Amino acid sequence: MLGGPRQNSLVNLTWRNAAWSSRRYRSRNGRNKESAMPPIPRLEPYRGPALFSYGFRPFFLFGAIYAGLAVVIWLPVFCGELALPTAFSPRDWHVHEMLYGYVSAVVTGFLLTAIPNWTGRLPLQGAPLMVLLIAWAAGRVAVTLSGTIGWLPAAVIDGGFLLLVGAAAAREIMASGNWGNLKVVALIGLLAAGNVAFHLEAHFEGAADYSVRIGMAAVIMLITLIGGRIVPSLTRNWLARENPGRLPAPFGRFDAVVIAASALALLLWIVLPQMHATGAALLIAGLLQLARLARWAGDRTTRERLVLILHVGYAFVPFGFLLVGLATFDVVPAAAGVHAFAGGAIGTMTLAVMTRASLGHTGRTLTAARATQAIYLAILLAAFARIGAALAPAWLIPLLAVSAIFWVAAFFGFGAAYGKLLVARPSA
Repeated sequence: MLGGPRQNSLVNLTWRNAAWSSRRYRSRNGRNKESAMPPIPRLEPYRGPALFSYGFRPFFLFGAIYAGLAVVIWLPVFCGELALPTAFSPRDWHVHEMLYGYVSAVVTGFLLTAIPNWTGRLPLQGAPLMVLLIAWAAGRVAVTLSGTIGWLPAAVIDGGFLLLVGAAAAREIMASGNWGNLKVVALIGLLAAGNVAFHLEAHFEGAADYSVRIGMAAVIMLITLIGGRIVPSLTRNWLARENPGRLPAPFGRFDAVVIAASALALLLWIVLPQMHATGAALLIAGLLQLARLARWAGDRTTRERLVLILHVGYAFVPFGFLLVGLATFDVVPAAAGVHAFAGGAIGTMTLAVMTRASLGHTGRTLTAARATQAIYLAILLAAFARIGAALAPAWLIPLLAVSAIFWVAAFFGFGAAYGKLLVARPSA
């Protein structure tokens, strides 16, 4: 039976104070466990399909399925056994669909679920949400068929999705007068600009370059900002309840310094990726990020994988900064750091958020079942194998295959384990 005090919520966060709203219940064995987050308040009932009741449902589900499917397609493309009718090079298609395809879906699902909590307005649902999903799917098809329909129509179709998301977000935030959260629209605008730049670079320059780093930097900063709020917040709540003692350090000036140093390092990486000064800035940011993570008491969360995975996922952020920084001094290949960011930080943190939010907003207990733990293990193995492939080129193909297998297992596993939850009504 649900009851008890209100705790902290992943999507019920603001840019100034992230919180995770949850409740506690007493299980059959008498142990208190964290359970479902209360539903987003609404003024009128929604009677349509549950899949289109909140943004996280369709975009987490189809985003995860596409993340797995895109890699199933990518490996034979990389090996020269399959040719896609795309105007992009094989490498650019893969990068674009992971960064501006999959990640954009997850960010959209998260924001469309968070914005009603920020604004107190009804969530985007029903037909408008379905239109957004169709726009996202149309972009995926258009990019893949861009060699047939032309690069410009593909760019217009693909670019339209993030513009729609930005317009929807801006409308809700401005209508509520909650001007501080217009930073969300700025983030969507940065991703949208990077996406447009990707199409332009791929067509006029023959390969995407700056636009890849723009998109990657935007998402890493999102993890730094939002992850830097929710990871210590969720950890503090769990420790206070389950393992009293040392707690994460509160947000303070040190965090602000880390955020500023990270933003500066990523900006330099975007515009001057080969400069030693950029490498030094990246290394400093990596060490600061590592110190920040160490302040969050992640070593005390090993009993609950749903909390621990947030720390493990965030650990790839400093790891990525350090590897990208070392690459500017030719110590390691540049691809190692890029995949620490992409497969490690982005892959792991998105799945960590997707699993937790899906459990909470569908009325399930906030604890990692075996299937969820298997998803976490698979994404970590995929990330380490992909980083290893960059560091050990002699083992490139075998490690790519291993990484692809575990990546697909993680995201298809999410679809299998959480699909039924995402299309069903929340538990009472």
